[in-house]
Amino acid sequence: MAKTGERSRAAAGSVLDGLHFALDRSSPVPLYYQLARQLEAAIEHGALAPGNLLGNEIDLSARLGLSRPTVRQAIQSLVDKGLLVRRRGVGTQVVHSQVKRPLELSSLYDDLEAAGQGPTTRVVRHERVPASADVAAALGTAEGAEVTLLERLRSAHGQPVAFLCNYLPPALLDLDSAARLEATGLYHLMRLAGITLHSARQTVGARAADAEEAALLAEREGAALLTMRRTAYDDTGRPVEYGTHVYRASRYAFDFQLLVRS
Repeated sequence: MAKTGERSRAAAGSVLDGLHFALDRSSPVPLYYQLARQLEAAIEHGALAPGNLLGNEIDLSARLGLSRPTVRQAIQSLVDKGLLVRRRGVGTQVVHSQVKRPLELSSLYDDLEAAGQGPTTRVVRHERVPASADVAAALGTAEGAEVTLLERLRSAHGQPVAFLCNYLPPALLDLDSAARLEATGLYHLMRLAGITLHSARQTVGARAADAEEAALLAEREGAALLTMRRTAYDDTGRPVEYGTHVYRASRYAFDFQLLVRS
C-alpha cells in the first residue's frame, strides 16, 4: 500500500513538474481561484490529460507553497465542474473535460482542434442512399433521389464525443476514401473544393441514448444526449449539407451569447 502511495506521488510530481503556475499573492483575486483557473486551462489544452494523477492535497500544498485549505478549495471547484475526481488512496485525478462549442457555423473538428482537444474521426458509414422525406426537403431534391450519407464517430483525447450523420448532394464532393474524412473535418473539405459556406438553419435539442448510440459513445443506454439538426447553405443559397448529430451531454455543451434587442 505504501508503494502504491509512493508511485502516485511520483506520478503527480512528474505531471506537475511540466507546468508553471503564476500565482500573484498581491492580487485581489483569491489564490484558490487563480490556481483553479490555471489547472482548468491545463486540462482544456491537454497539458493535464484524462487519467493524470495530481496527488493528494498535502502533496499539492507542499509542491505549490500554498495552504492546504487553498488547494482544497481550488480542487473542489474543479471537482464540482466535473474536471477532477478524488480517489481514496490515490489522490486527485483528471477526468475528461467537457467540450464547449460556440453556437455558430463551424466544424466540430475545427473547433476541437482549435481548443487543443486532439480530435480524431472514425468513418462508420459512407454510401449512396435514397433521400427520405426530411432529407429531400432539406437538400431541395426529390424524395427517393440519391444522396451521399456519411456517418462518423468524432472523439477528443481518444474518447468519443459525438456521432455525426450528414447527407450531401451526390456530386458535391469527391470523397473517394475514408482516409480523407478521417484526416480532417467535412467543412474543411468543402472549403478545399471551393465551396463557400454562408449560413445555416439549426435546431438544438436533447433526448436519451438508445442502445446503439450508447455503445458508440461509451455511455449507458438512456444517458442524456444533446442533439443538433442543421442545414447549411453556400453563398449562392444552395443547400450543401444536412446533418443530424448527437453529442454526449456529459462531455459536450453549446456555448452562445444572447444580445438584448433594442
